[in-house]
Amino acid sequence: MKRAALPASLWALLAGNFVIGTGIMVVPGTLNELSNSLQVSAATAGQLITAGAVVVCFGAPLLAALVAGWDRRLLLACTMLWYAAGHFLATLMPTFGALLAVRMLTVISPAIFTAQAAACVGLLVPPDQRGRAVTFVFLGWSMASVLGLPMGALIGGHFGWRTAFAALGVLSLLSAAWIWHQLPRGIRPPALTRAAWGQVLKSPLLMGVVAVTALQGSGQFVLMSYFAPVLRETVGADATALGLVWGWFGICGLVGNMLVSRVIDRVGAPRMVLVTTALIALSLLLWPLGVTLAGLALILVPWGLGCFAANSAQQARLVSMAPGLAPGSVALNSSGIYVGQAVGAAAGGWLLANNAIAWMSWAGFAMLVCALLLSLAVDRAQTRAAAFSA
Repeated sequence: MKRAALPASLWALLAGNFVIGTGIMVVPGTLNELSNSLQVSAATAGQLITAGAVVVCFGAPLLAALVAGWDRRLLLACTMLWYAAGHFLATLMPTFGALLAVRMLTVISPAIFTAQAAACVGLLVPPDQRGRAVTFVFLGWSMASVLGLPMGALIGGHFGWRTAFAALGVLSLLSAAWIWHQLPRGIRPPALTRAAWGQVLKSPLLMGVVAVTALQGSGQFVLMSYFAPVLRETVGADATALGLVWGWFGICGLVGNMLVSRVIDRVGAPRMVLVTTALIALSLLLWPLGVTLAGLALILVPWGLGCFAANSAQQARLVSMAPGLAPGSVALNSSGIYVGQAVGAAAGGWLLANNAIAWMSWAGFAMLVCALLLSLAVDRAQTRAAAFSA
């Protein structure tokens, strides 16, 4: 039986996630250039990731409550205009401190966009297509890793980080126009009441899923935040080689997300979370064996397949567990993603500053194992709760 086509508006949301993801990852992609231009260490420059992640972490649930009544067409278009302004303003900043402040304001956009785009999907497609639609919209992040991130790294490496940030400003303007043109008027997911927020926060299952997301992010960003200096030191990667590595990683990510999008409604989101998390952990376990650029490219394959697909599966898992609470749970899950980024980037920065690069992959692997165990525990608890209620 042929599956029904997804609405055209989802393409605009996918494109928005592409721009959001590219903007988030432009810092790791241009970390060497930021460090050299602003005359700070790579570990210090990496704190742009940590600070931005902290803003998104706290901003996602707070802003979800603040913008609950907004028409999503207006909200998401304005969010992309804010993103454009932030990236253009960043190109004018002369010091690291000034750039840090602008960056923290700019990432208000990711705090809103990804969660609210996922939450409004349920009003654009029927219930039996929600898992597929959520993972489809999240393909934008995979495409960001395939196209946006390596292009940002190449532009930054050859023309400077300011040019890369300016290019993101242009993409954000285009995204705002596309969303305004494609998204229908009147998309307003019901605002969560204080009681509903209480249900989300007091649900051990929903909060367990969010904790899994945080652990996944922490484990990955210990090393991912510092790919640029680590690959330069360990295998002598220049700007072009780094762009190719990011591109290869992104291709794997796109393939992984497409595969998950096709099968998730059939096999279930919890199982997909386990598979994708295990793939990431496998790459971190094998990382010390990558003594050449080609070797690292092979080791990155499982990580790429699992990286963005794991986030997609987590989003779909939350929507399926409690559709009515999705605006809150998905916003908190976005917080979990950025908690992971903040913790991972901070831990990786400390290891880098203390000449402990060799320990980065092991620290990440330990966090991914914890994510696997917690995800299994949540799945079993959900199964027991379902059996009890039946």
